[in-house]
Amino acid sequence: MKIKLYLLLLLLSATTVFGQQKQVTTSIDTIKNKIGTEFKLTLKTEVDTLTKVVFPNLKFFGTLEVISSYPIDTILKNDRYELIKKYGLTQFDSGKFTIPSVRILINNKAFLSDSLRVEVTNVQVDTLKQKMFDIKNIIPAQNSFFGTWWKYLLALLFIAGIGGLIYWYIKNKKNKKTTEEEVYKTPIEKATSKLNKLEKKELWQRGEIKEYYSELTDIVRNYIEEAIEIPAMESTTSELIEGLKVVSLKKKMKLSKETIENLFTVLKQADLVKFAKSKPMDFEITEDRKKIERAIVTLDKSIPVVLEKEDESLLNEMQRQQQLKIEQEKQRKKKVTIAVVSLVGLLFAITTFFIATKGFDYVIDNVLGNSSKELLEGEWVKSEYGSPLVRINTPKVLVRTDLKKVLPQNGLALIKDMQSFTFGNFNDNFYIMVSTLKYKQDPSASEQAKQTEIELSKSLESALQTLESQGAQNMIVKQEEFETAEGIKGIKGYGTFSKIDEENKTSTKFYYEALLFSQEGGLQQVIIVHEEGDKYANDISDKILSSVELQNTKQ
Repeated sequence: MKIKLYLLLLLLSATTVFGQQKQVTTSIDTIKNKIGTEFKLTLKTEVDTLTKVVFPNLKFFGTLEVISSYPIDTILKNDRYELIKKYGLTQFDSGKFTIPSVRILINNKAFLSDSLRVEVTNVQVDTLKQKMFDIKNIIPAQNSFFGTWWKYLLALLFIAGIGGLIYWYIKNKKNKKTTEEEVYKTPIEKATSKLNKLEKKELWQRGEIKEYYSELTDIVRNYIEEAIEIPAMESTTSELIEGLKVVSLKKKMKLSKETIENLFTVLKQADLVKFAKSKPMDFEITEDRKKIERAIVTLDKSIPVVLEKEDESLLNEMQRQQQLKIEQEKQRKKKVTIAVVSLVGLLFAITTFFIATKGFDYVIDNVLGNSSKELLEGEWVKSEYGSPLVRINTPKVLVRTDLKKVLPQNGLALIKDMQSFTFGNFNDNFYIMVSTLKYKQDPSASEQAKQTEIELSKSLESALQTLESQGAQNMIVKQEEFETAEGIKGIKGYGTFSKIDEENKTSTKFYYEALLFSQEGGLQQVIIVHEEGDKYANDISDKILSSVELQNTKQ
């Protein structure tokens, strides 16, 4: 009885293990490769939409090093997902190696992949057939700084120009402020000017009576302190009036009693406003302002003026200094103008030199920038897309997109599976699309060989109709045969079309190229669209099309 129980448990364990293996499919692109070349290991599993799958994140698969861990590719099949995880493996020793089984967690349950046997071979070098060449002289590496020195010079001149403008603005503002302070040659001019500015502020009209009286009394006190030399700012109202009486007697100033009383009345009124929160009527405020103005004028006229020769010479010196400042201001403005004109002239000369030696397009592309040039000179990416796969080299990684919205409904009824990947969109200056399709009904093998050309021509026509549905007009179509490096034959369609910008009401001419291949009732196509006349875009297109590699489904 125990023996039967053990056999039953063993059978169940074996069934579980084999059942687990069927959950994960393991494949590799090749079992034999050269040293340092990439093996592409693929793990596939098909699960429902609620299942959580965790693929291993390893640095080594046995003795093979993981050089690339590609993003998980998800394909929706009805109500289930097919998850595809790819690893790039390599080995730098020759020999035969085993890729061991790895654990994949599906809903926290471990499943094992299949182990695979691969071979790494040496690179054979035939020294008899290989031509021998002399050792070349050492070539110094191009210094990127000196190769683009003019860019740094332009940036330096631009920064210097901005710095000069900032310096000129600050200095001009400072000189303007100094000039404003030196406008008042006498205390009476200063007081009169400040009274006018005070009225323009309209403080008491806005209810700011306290601030108005504070500034009004400060103006008259400052005048008395500067013109009559009395410490008016630190004195009380009574002390100020008494001091004014004493000084008027010493300096023989002819002041009437009414002037002193008016001044005393306004100062007392200001004290009540500031400290007792008094609120005089509007006509009283206007009258107080007039009293202060009359008092200042009367005080200024009463000050005895003694004009000696020294004073005359001082006046002449002041006039001479004022004229000198005007001349210095003119010279300063002249220097600034010369500096700005010189900077602009230097920039113009440098730009003209490079236009004459390198061409206008060179200057525009390197100074203002060119998106196509940046794509061409950037770091390119080689990736595989779709099924049957299309291996292609592009400036950027293509992004999976859904083309069902732009395809005709009668065409969708014939498609079993479709995958499409794009860079940019049809309204951009550069657009790439790679797509693979599988039809529901495949023709027989004998008929397929006869109908391949017809099917590709019709497929090209459908692809161009898709472009027309997105705004292409006046399309010119040319067609020729095309063959990849693996010997897979297809057709190439190319030509031009116009696209109208509805907002600006302008028309732009575009150039397109399309490669189409038919294998086992499926379609592989590569479409490139860019603005006509863009030489960098032409180079990008040639580089992409020359890199196209297809999975041969017949092998």
